[in-house]
Amino acid sequence: MEGVQLSIDAVWIMLCAILVIFMQAGFALLEAGSTRMKNAGHVAGKQMLSFSLVGLVFWAVGYGVAFGDSNGVFGTSGWFLNFPAVEGEIPLEISFLFQMAFAAVAAAIAWGGFAERAKLSVYVIFGILFTAVIYPVVAHWVWGDGGWLEALGKQDFAGSTVVHLQGGIAALVATLLLGPRIGKFTSDGKPNAIPGHNQVYTVLGVAIIWLGWFGFNPGSTLEAGDGFFGYVALTTYLAAAAGALAALATVKGVLGKADVPMMLNGILAGLVAITAACAFVEPWAAVLVGAIAGSLTVFTSLYFEKKGIDDPIYAFSVHGVAGIWGTLSTGFFASPRLVEIAGAGQAGLFYGGGFTQLGVQALGVAVAGLYVAVASFIILWVLDKTIGLRVTEEDEVMGLDLSEHGSYGYPEQMKQEPGTVKG
Repeated sequence: MEGVQLSIDAVWIMLCAILVIFMQAGFALLEAGSTRMKNAGHVAGKQMLSFSLVGLVFWAVGYGVAFGDSNGVFGTSGWFLNFPAVEGEIPLEISFLFQMAFAAVAAAIAWGGFAERAKLSVYVIFGILFTAVIYPVVAHWVWGDGGWLEALGKQDFAGSTVVHLQGGIAALVATLLLGPRIGKFTSDGKPNAIPGHNQVYTVLGVAIIWLGWFGFNPGSTLEAGDGFFGYVALTTYLAAAAGALAALATVKGVLGKADVPMMLNGILAGLVAITAACAFVEPWAAVLVGAIAGSLTVFTSLYFEKKGIDDPIYAFSVHGVAGIWGTLSTGFFASPRLVEIAGAGQAGLFYGGGFTQLGVQALGVAVAGLYVAVASFIILWVLDKTIGLRVTEEDEVMGLDLSEHGSYGYPEQMKQEPGTVKG
């Protein structure tokens, strides 16, 4: 029976790995649809470039840093998956594919801050270093056997901090160093709308990402036997649905329009927020966590834009801010019965647990955010001073499809007369 159970668990995790990997298709559609036609092929194509880079680097280095023998800060063994076989555990290859898919999602989030103005070479170099020395270090703190935040009882079931906060912080650093896209702000600093070229793509992209999230969160149970993954799937869905409605109501109240992209961001923010809490909170709390995240993403997106920050797909608001809220939420709402099942930390403030768990959650947010911000800034600053982060003004106006790749994603629609440049 133990062998049968292990086989079922292995198939379950492999299925979930495939679902999380399929999220790359969702990100390609979401980011390409949210940007302009002249950059669509570039934005979609770099998603496959990123996925390829992350996979190789995580195989060679990242998995060992995240899950190798611990000194409390990072793993010190397991390069190129050189781990001893352990009888009775899920095969290493399946575990790797599942965890690699998470690292690839974090990188996909980060790329939102680079969109429409960064050199392709920057994606390559930053992607390698992000996967080798940024993402897996925080993953080890929280998920590694012997990681120091894991030892404190930090609750991050599927990665509000490890995946989404890291990606959101890296995106924010990138967008600050790159500066706004040409034409995004007027001479007096007022933002101009630069709408994406295909809203249907963005809807379909979010639908695929939402589907993939049923591998992301439920798969983090790492087993199928007790059926707890079904509960995690329920809280995941409730939070996403609440995020959609809350974001739509909020943007309607603030701007007077039922903005579809903001509703989509609300879905994603609800999913991001519940990712830490999905195994720790009751269904009513999942709805509240998702609704607060949906509203927060609207207010913060508008606020950052007014402050002159051009984040083309609102990566920091959706993944960074919602990741912070989702991580903190378990400090308020973690249920004693679910803490016992999930096996991490203790009950939240509203269940009589005091401020202990909230303090651990806040500490995790602070140190992870600081580490990712400083490391990302150092890497990108060095790249800026050496090869440069940003394409030339002429190339940006022309579009990265043509300037970086030599052909348009939509060649028939983007035809132009010889000697002219389309804006």
